[in-house]
Amino acid sequence: MKPKVFSVIGKPLPKIDALAKCVGDTRYADDIELPRMLYGKLLRSPYPHARIKAVHTDKAAKLDGVYAVLTGADLPEKFGIMPSSQDEEALAVEKARYAGDPVAAVAAASESVAEEALRLIEVDYEPLKPILSIEEALTSNEESDRIHAWNRRANIHKAVSLEFGDVAGCFEQAEEIFEDTFFFQGNTHLPMEQYCAIGQYGPQDKLTLWSSTQTPHYLHRALAKVLKLPMARIRVIAAPVGGGFGGKSDPFSHEICAAKLSMVTGRPVKITLTREESFYVHRGRHPVKMWIKTGVKKDGTLQAMHFRSFLDGGGYSSYGLASVYYTGALQTVTYKLPAYKFEGVRVFTNKPPCGPKRGHGTPQPRYAVEIQLDKIAEKLGMDPIELRLKQLVEPNSITVNGLRISTCGLKECIEKVAARAEWKKKFRRLPFGRGIGFAASGYISGAGLPIYWNEMPHSGVQLRLDRGGGITVFCGSADIGQGSDSILAYAVAEEFGVELADIRVVTADTDLTPVDLGSYSSRVTVMTGNAAIQACRKLKELLLPVASELLEVPVDDLEMAEGQVRSRSYPKRAISFAECVEKAEGKHGTLGATGSYWPPKNPRGFKGAGVGPTPAYSYSASIVELSCDPETAEVKIEKVWIAHDCGRAFNPLLVEGQSEGSVYMALGEALMEEQVFRKNGLHKFPSILDYKSPTTLESPEVETILIETNDPEGPFGAKEAGQGFLLPVIPAVANALYDAIGVRIDEIPITPDKILRALEGRLKPVSVPSFDFPPPIKWQPGEGIEVPQKS
Repeated sequence: MKPKVFSVIGKPLPKIDALAKCVGDTRYADDIELPRMLYGKLLRSPYPHARIKAVHTDKAAKLDGVYAVLTGADLPEKFGIMPSSQDEEALAVEKARYAGDPVAAVAAASESVAEEALRLIEVDYEPLKPILSIEEALTSNEESDRIHAWNRRANIHKAVSLEFGDVAGCFEQAEEIFEDTFFFQGNTHLPMEQYCAIGQYGPQDKLTLWSSTQTPHYLHRALAKVLKLPMARIRVIAAPVGGGFGGKSDPFSHEICAAKLSMVTGRPVKITLTREESFYVHRGRHPVKMWIKTGVKKDGTLQAMHFRSFLDGGGYSSYGLASVYYTGALQTVTYKLPAYKFEGVRVFTNKPPCGPKRGHGTPQPRYAVEIQLDKIAEKLGMDPIELRLKQLVEPNSITVNGLRISTCGLKECIEKVAARAEWKKKFRRLPFGRGIGFAASGYISGAGLPIYWNEMPHSGVQLRLDRGGGITVFCGSADIGQGSDSILAYAVAEEFGVELADIRVVTADTDLTPVDLGSYSSRVTVMTGNAAIQACRKLKELLLPVASELLEVPVDDLEMAEGQVRSRSYPKRAISFAECVEKAEGKHGTLGATGSYWPPKNPRGFKGAGVGPTPAYSYSASIVELSCDPETAEVKIEKVWIAHDCGRAFNPLLVEGQSEGSVYMALGEALMEEQVFRKNGLHKFPSILDYKSPTTLESPEVETILIETNDPEGPFGAKEAGQGFLLPVIPAVANALYDAIGVRIDEIPITPDKILRALEGRLKPVSVPSFDFPPPIKWQPGEGIEVPQKS
């Protein structure tokens, strides 16, 4: 037998404990001196579209206090959140694609020195024609107009066409057909905390990055790709996030540059973006133009819908592939539709790239659908709530586009909110200038597929039990203020019957925790909660037999509650949870377990089918009461009622907090928030002072009604309770305004100038561009296969 050849043991190795000391880590001896932190800054293009001919950094590099200067040549590898559209560069190499696109980076002893160094960098730009609107992007054909070279059609990122059911036949059966156009202006997340990252490259050739990120796992992958480092040598720690709302879901240039600058200098490097930079980096709500055609019977029964969306994606792809599909995926999960056709296109423009914001891609179409339903109800002489109630989707059903509905509490949401708001007493009965409006919606509880396709679980949890009865929960999920750390503790405490104080939660550290895909798509409660329960039940299989033997009680008569393992029949026959753990460790050894979660398999098999499926859909209904002064067009929101089917509320107070935050955000989008740009590509108002957003003075009373349906796919019956609240509020505001003053505003935000123009008959309808969409993929519901198209 050949002797074993050791690859590590017996070789000269570095002293790990001394070298491992890093920023914020106090576990190591105080006599080890840390390198002084440096401060990074990014030089950004002043042009929205320009070819980069040369970047001269000599003067900046020679400035006293400057430790490193980077350009695009130092980080040429492209990256992006979606595997099929990796078109971003940490620093632009050949072309700047929006005003604010980063071109160079510096690390210096202070922020002021770093800023001075930026002023010394000289960039030779060749300005190009900027593309600043959806219409320009669709009609630009010149090679010089192209923002990217990789896409097949100039400035068309993605065009899709899907058809479900007999659309033409169902429109022929319709007795009334309605066509409308809408525009939803883009806006930003406006988190209180700006973007920030700290990179630390240590002598062990290991990189640690602390970042304000919602997706540490995807950032981990992007860093490995761009920096050419093995993932095993990179550690990403998601610091407590001061507001995300989707805006911190991408990997960003400042994160990669902080890491690279630390690799170059051997010192920790911190990059904090200014508030102005945050407006350019934002990845906020897409501006979307929409056309919707709906056929109905005289009694209001929906027959068919044809929906088109035109998305302004900005300069890069971001989540844009998913965003296009989301503008058409969920129209079918609230009301029964026998036939449905969706066409969507996302274009590149020379503006900051857009991405996911609370509700990702669904508030825009929901706004259009819910307003059109009110128009249909008025034309048919029906109450808008009655129109909706007659055609709600059923629990345990399949929609025309193949989406599986589990539980659905929408009917109860609508009935409860209508009763609380006294809808029948107020609708069309309030004095001129005061109105009430309604809307409903549905949303996902996490996406059914990961961003990169693989067979691995979407969320993992590890549990460790100690001899004193303490429990440590490890999970890669990032708490961005929504309470995901608490959810993990609640689930474990419920399973083991212990106090929350006995549980320690460790999250969002790629070195310590198993993978969770991130805090987006309202996925964390369902996915990490289920993974945690699975891990708990594996441990209970070890604990309960031990307790059964000690107590001489059958396993099926045991329960865990109040810090004990006890007999259900004879509660006084009990041992403490800590004693049970100690005895079980003596029998089985160190106690730990893992849990994993995969969503249900997607039954649909056509291209684009990955967007829309979810373990469970949440449902919401909202009523808004407002007043509008016809002289000044000032709108005051008097009260908002909102009912939400969240499956089961782990912590009702946390759910109500999410409700109020969503309503606040929705009112801002409905009435004032807009991300708009000048002809030179610069943001019109990149500051909190100038960007209009509601304050406490504009925040009305919000009454939240929780509807519990106990979904079988959720942990203890829970569903989404973070984003779905927002969707119905925006169209409810528009419908309430029409009830108040009799004019329709079919574009967001609804500002006083638009209201005055509408009252004077001068508000023009929303124009929608023409576009030659690709032939539709036709899919037959229930079969799970694409229907071959006729030639």
